[in-house]
Amino acid sequence: MNTSETAVLAADTPLQSPALGRWLILAEVLGFVVLALGSRYVMSLFFWRFAGPISLIFTLGVLTFYLHGRGIGWRDLGLRALPGLKAKLLLIPQTALVGAVFFGAVATVLIGGPAIGLDFIGQVPDTVDERWGDLQGNLPLFLLWLAIVWTAAAFGEEMFFRGYLVTRLETAFSGIRWGVVLAVLLPAMLFGYGHFYYQGLSGAIVTGAIGLVLGTMFVLYKHNLWPVILWHGIIDTLAFTATFMNWDV
Repeated sequence: MNTSETAVLAADTPLQSPALGRWLILAEVLGFVVLALGSRYVMSLFFWRFAGPISLIFTLGVLTFYLHGRGIGWRDLGLRALPGLKAKLLLIPQTALVGAVFFGAVATVLIGGPAIGLDFIGQVPDTVDERWGDLQGNLPLFLLWLAIVWTAAAFGEEMFFRGYLVTRLETAFSGIRWGVVLAVLLPAMLFGYGHFYYQGLSGAIVTGAIGLVLGTMFVLYKHNLWPVILWHGIIDTLAFTATFMNWDV
């Protein structure tokens, strides 16, 4: 067990039984999930296009304040320092491996879904283009979405769905058979659901698979968020650039 994991566990174990501690963490996680989804719904009534990023940043702000009160910092949840050149250079192959697994998972879903009769897999609903706006050749809008990509998406989503949810659920499910699997699977399902409102069922399934990949790699990299943050930012940047430049992909 590393120092970060010890700090997280220590915040939940004093003066309480393991069973009580587990339920308290689950209640905490549920509360922040409800906060994220509820605030997104409220904000969507006013600015649907940006409701997701704004509500996520709001949730992370409240969550940061809460965790600080528990003696838990984001470095304990994966946003750790990378001392030395070797640790920084290691991010290159780590991020590349995340990308390879990412493409494998997406290809499996997009090819395997229709092969078993799920013909809707891969279909892109009109609400996707509606959300991005008239992005092709629109430099100000392109730069705005890139700013959102590297804040709310790359950092925000990875901090919440992987750093917070996976780590806290691992603590809640410690000692339970398949606990780590549940800790990765449940946030992945929530990640997919979080994209349903504008990507539809097909998008929810694909992003759920992506969430499963990112969560698995986060655990395999011993709770290091940097490789998944970098890959998330890179792939989203490429996607927006392709749309802006009207590349035929």
